[in-house]
Amino acid sequence: MSQQYQTDYDRRRFLKTVAAAGVVAAGAGLGVTAMPGMAHATEIELPPLPFAENALEPVISARTMSFHYGKHHAGYVSKANAGLENSPLKGKPIEDIIKATADDPDLQGLFNNVAQVWNHTFFWHSIAPGSGEPSGALLEKINADFGSVDACKQALAETAGNRFASGWAWLVLDGGTLKAINTMNADTPIAHGMTPLLTIDVWEHAYYLDYQNRRGDFVTGVLDKLINWDFAAKNLEQA
Repeated sequence: MSQQYQTDYDRRRFLKTVAAAGVVAAGAGLGVTAMPGMAHATEIELPPLPFAENALEPVISARTMSFHYGKHHAGYVSKANAGLENSPLKGKPIEDIIKATADDPDLQGLFNNVAQVWNHTFFWHSIAPGSGEPSGALLEKINADFGSVDACKQALAETAGNRFASGWAWLVLDGGTLKAINTMNADTPIAHGMTPLLTIDVWEHAYYLDYQNRRGDFVTGVLDKLINWDFAAKNLEQA
């Protein structure tokens, strides 16, 4: 690569990043979620878990949580901060950084790490020990769009199973309708104008120590025993 070409390339990349920062500034204040301390957070930090590491047993072991939270989630935080160090996006709300970088190939690495910080934090709030059942407006919406809670769970189980390789299964509000979708790798509904209500991590590191290749058993356990419907209800209320 010639020096002139490299200079032109670096200038184009810089201008793209500055333009992305402008998009962030224009979009600040969007995408409120029910995650305490994460809505519009301007610091990329490893947030505390909303439960003890052993609180999800036997569905998710403390050993899995130790690696998943303490190594994988923490690693995304570290890499996200490194990627933002000299970026005009540094200090912007995390959700807006995701939206600004989602479609820029030059910023794919930054998007992946920042989105994974957000996705994991959202996942920790999507699960809780002692899962109950949806009620109120959320139950009414589930019945209207899926027919029943069981049908909603089945749709989530199917979309989780259909996610080839790594990714996420989501319950989202899209155009006023609840849908079960999956995304690949770090991709996230907030990059596509959808409102996530809850998610299930189906990367192998989320379940392999406990279930090996039995992803379906992991997903069933989460759906039957750990889904935090109160969190989903708050996200629906704020949509």
